[in-house]
Amino acid sequence: MDCQITNSIEIRRQRSPSPSDTTDSFSDGDSPSPVGNHTENKSSCSDNDEGDNDFFEGPEKTLEVIFHRDYGDIEGLRKLSRWQIDTICRKAKCTVLTKTSNKYLDAYVLSESSLFVYSHKLVMKTCGTTTLLRCLSTILHYADKMRMELLWVGYSRKNLTYPGAQLWPHSSFGDEIQYISSHEKLQSRLNGTGHILGPVTGDHWFLYVADHFSKYHEDLTFHDGLPHVTREACNSPCNSLTASGDKTINLMMFDMDPEVSNLFYKSNGLSGKEMTMKSGINSLCPGAVIDETAFEPCGYSMNAILHDSYSTIHITPQKDFSYVSFETNAHMDNYSPLVRNTLTIFRPRRFVLTMFLHGDSISGMKQNSLPTDKANIQLPMIGRFNRVSVTSTKLGSDLTCVMACYTFQECTAALKSSSCEATMSEKVKPTFQGNDDGSVFNFGHVKRERGHSIC
Repeated sequence: MDCQITNSIEIRRQRSPSPSDTTDSFSDGDSPSPVGNHTENKSSCSDNDEGDNDFFEGPEKTLEVIFHRDYGDIEGLRKLSRWQIDTICRKAKCTVLTKTSNKYLDAYVLSESSLFVYSHKLVMKTCGTTTLLRCLSTILHYADKMRMELLWVGYSRKNLTYPGAQLWPHSSFGDEIQYISSHEKLQSRLNGTGHILGPVTGDHWFLYVADHFSKYHEDLTFHDGLPHVTREACNSPCNSLTASGDKTINLMMFDMDPEVSNLFYKSNGLSGKEMTMKSGINSLCPGAVIDETAFEPCGYSMNAILHDSYSTIHITPQKDFSYVSFETNAHMDNYSPLVRNTLTIFRPRRFVLTMFLHGDSISGMKQNSLPTDKANIQLPMIGRFNRVSVTSTKLGSDLTCVMACYTFQECTAALKSSSCEATMSEKVKPTFQGNDDGSVFNFGHVKRERGHSIC
């Protein structure tokens, strides 16, 4: 497989910044500083939050930026130097730990979550008290230097436990919107809209979207001679101009079974790879190259890449505020088996599921195959999750956003029915679908050993 993994020791052996790197202008007023000698991974076992001094804010902030494929260098964002990547991370207050690459993307495990860089798309997730929005202007600045054309910016996060402990501008969604709208290099360029999905009295999801896709659709319709843009390019399913078929699913899970969360402590003597195998995480992304990091004294992060898809998991295992997230943009006709397998591995008490679905991706799925369509999700001999809320909205160029919240009900005698037992025997092998190069992959259903419910 054409893939490389660079570990944290190798990744520190980088060149000094060149003059061209140090003379970039930075919109927030701070200039780049030399890359430090940081060699320790940040633990997810502490943070300077209000309340419990040991508390760590697990739920991630997520930023996705998409550019037009027909403008700029064909390698696009993958031509960013290590110095530029470090600068982007420094603005968000995190550092690179490891890097994995294949012909489609570069995947970075960060001290606080992950960064995925495609030629014309960047996805960055950060947890804790990071300042993710403060790197956006730097990303756009670098893209401008490569003559790239912005198509879409999406920023999202769940409501936080201790929002007052966040650094500016992340203490409230209002502050985040104000930061964008008052930023001299962002306000006129983005012109996006803010949305809240879910009950404001419970778990909910903040979303900001700046959608410029329609600008190029109009140009294609009325100006056939537009340079570098063709109808064929627009109709290509791989072109970021339409993002046709793009789907991203994210599970944010809370209060893991202690038997599971205890696996992710260094005191157990397990390496990151051993945590991956013993927990069963590897079964969620068969065939993928997995790059994992175990933190000291506890915590775990993982990126997995397979062709043009990524999967990522981040775990905060402390008993009083355990949290695990799983996100993937893998293409599937039915996500329900993957959701059940993920819940069977981590056995949380509640979870929030969010999905982004672009273009024709919904119509291409099997009927009732959206996991949020189900009022409950059965885990054989463990229990079931009951949906307590579901919200969806449609934005801009055929973008649908869905959020659903579920709570756990332990398995009782009534649930241990014949139908429950029948589901236990279900086993579907992972299958490849799509082009000959395997660029579309269906994880299928992977049978898991039965776990214990929480008492």
